[in-house]
Amino acid sequence: MKHEVKISTLLLGMFLLTQLIGLVVIDAYSPQVKQEVINGTLTNITLHHEIPYEMEPPKMAPNEGLKNIIISLMIAIVIFFILTKLKAATTIKLWFSFISLVTVAIALNGLFIKLFPLLNIRFDLIALLFSIPLTFYKIFKRNLIIHNFTELLIYPGLAVLFVPLLNVWAIILLLFVISFYDMYAVWKSKLMVNLAKYQIKNLKIFTGFFVPYITKEQWKKIRKSKSKKAKKMKISLAILGGGDVAFPLIFAGVILRASGMISSLMVVLFSTLALLGLFVYSRKGKFYPAMPFLTIGCIVGWLVGLLF
Repeated sequence: MKHEVKISTLLLGMFLLTQLIGLVVIDAYSPQVKQEVINGTLTNITLHHEIPYEMEPPKMAPNEGLKNIIISLMIAIVIFFILTKLKAATTIKLWFSFISLVTVAIALNGLFIKLFPLLNIRFDLIALLFSIPLTFYKIFKRNLIIHNFTELLIYPGLAVLFVPLLNVWAIILLLFVISFYDMYAVWKSKLMVNLAKYQIKNLKIFTGFFVPYITKEQWKKIRKSKSKKAKKMKISLAILGGGDVAFPLIFAGVILRASGMISSLMVVLFSTLALLGLFVYSRKGKFYPAMPFLTIGCIVGWLVGLLF
């Protein structure tokens, strides 16, 4: 195992919690069919909470949605790579700040809708007021707790924007594309590894879960060494990339809207087990593409969900 059991368990728990929060948020923005009596006739009415801040995705065919998502991801990666070469740290931080601000607010608004369905107030404004200080402390104050807490909300907020654009077959194809890219970028080009190192070293932020820790061996050395030497000791880092959290959630969200909550929970269960398998298989000092493992878990979970 690459990391200590308690650290791997923490990462796994944050992954699982994000998936569950995401399903609640996606369900809050999904069309709901209810029956009401209108003029003496029982009528089906579709209720739909629009995504706030003018972020409602355009209506398009799933194949168009898939194409636009792939193109957008390619453009984002190229822009980010260019900005790293230009050492435009401020621009990158402002970019991350905007994404964090909007997605956290979208997720919080969805949670408020589900938690307080009878209240008719501007949840979108309340959510935005909460997201402003959270984003500030995440990006500019680099608070570790705030960072990981906001990551629990960012990916549900992102998933809400992508889920309506896809159907089951489109998201399966997207997962395969992302998996092959992930393998190439980690094992061949090292692009994702280098971008992750740049974020941590130069920006002091990371798009994903981020847990620094000291191993048992390091604790033993600290106890035996003087304080000055202990301060120079490098700590270990346990990270889980944002894409490894977001894409399984998008898949679960598509299944939620296509087949219901039980099927989507099966996806969450098996994607979590797939990530657990990766953690057990991984070894210290090596980088692994998580998406191939997660893709297998998502598809197995979907197939199991079809039995219910």
